[in-house]
Amino acid sequence: MSKLFMFEKPLGMRDTLPELYETKKQARNKMLEEIQAWGYQSIQTPTLEYFETVGAASAISNQQLFKLLDQQGHTLVLRPDMTAPIARVAASRMKSEGYPLRLAYDANVYRAQQREGGRPAEFEQVGVELIGDQTSSADAEVIALMVEVLKSAGLENFSVAIGHVGFVNALFLDILGNEERANVLRRFLYEKNYVGYREHVKKLPLSSIDKQQLLQLLQFRGDHRVIAEAREITENSAARKAIEELDQLWSQLESYGVTDHIKIDLNIVSHMSYYTGILFEGYAQNLGFSLCSGGRYDQLLEKFNRPTAATGFAIRVDRLVQALGGTQDSTPISLIIFSHERRQEAIEMARTKRKNGEKVVLQDIAGIEDVDLFTSRYQDVAYCIGKPGKESGQ
Repeated sequence: MSKLFMFEKPLGMRDTLPELYETKKQARNKMLEEIQAWGYQSIQTPTLEYFETVGAASAISNQQLFKLLDQQGHTLVLRPDMTAPIARVAASRMKSEGYPLRLAYDANVYRAQQREGGRPAEFEQVGVELIGDQTSSADAEVIALMVEVLKSAGLENFSVAIGHVGFVNALFLDILGNEERANVLRRFLYEKNYVGYREHVKKLPLSSIDKQQLLQLLQFRGDHRVIAEAREITENSAARKAIEELDQLWSQLESYGVTDHIKIDLNIVSHMSYYTGILFEGYAQNLGFSLCSGGRYDQLLEKFNRPTAATGFAIRVDRLVQALGGTQDSTPISLIIFSHERRQEAIEMARTKRKNGEKVVLQDIAGIEDVDLFTSRYQDVAYCIGKPGKESGQ
């Protein structure tokens, strides 16, 4: 093993410098304010969880889990998502509270990345979980809330694609006959590799009608009319049930007034195995990957011995900031430089400015090595230098 360079960070870990930190904080605060306005209560869970509970329930592959041992020999994981930890809390600490539960979070999650991946191993998510409501009204609520949260953060040009895992599963199993063959096609869809999907379907030992149905799936992307088109290609009861749920969901989203941002996409699949129904992903105009996602997971809480329905979403804060155009202008900071003779005067000046809502740095001139370099980062600079009563420069 080669010796690490002293400034090297672990693979996938990133530093957040002040300007980006401030931008993320502003976006985070706006999102959480909107979430709280919808009656969701914030929750925190430990960074470390037991592998046998949250780690196994999270649906993140073992290769992506950060694992370590505690002093008793138990395997721990850095939480790879927030849905499983919140499911644990809902099934234990909050089991005496009546459903539905509306919970929100802002937290960092951790997923180990391959060296060639270039993806962050630690990233921040803001999201919600609506636990204990099996109705499509719950799905409509979290999708509408996600739209409003993105808008509150300042995002304008974005869309939310909605699909249904039940439709894809039923169609694939009906035509392909087994999970192994279906998983191959799901992988192509998850990777958005539609060329590979088409080529694989053409090579399958199927009738021309079955192949046409599988290829037609790629066309089911667009507005509400897609739902009617999808209804026509299958007689499978599970697939038709999924389509009817999508149709009902669209009507409810119309009531929220958010369908300008919504499109139907029946090609959506997820690497999270606990999703059971409606799936959705959010995309910004200038990003080539999703910045948020969510869906219904009605079987996850069974793993914590308290089965109930649930749905929710998570927004990647780093990707949202990128969609917003990177770092934003932050509130300017004023600087007051003082000499020891005029310390009291400088402190009073800073106190007055702060009471007026300004951000102020108070700096002893004796602690500055290069005055020009130091002052260049501040918008306004005031000097309290020399004996009291002498002129103070701006």
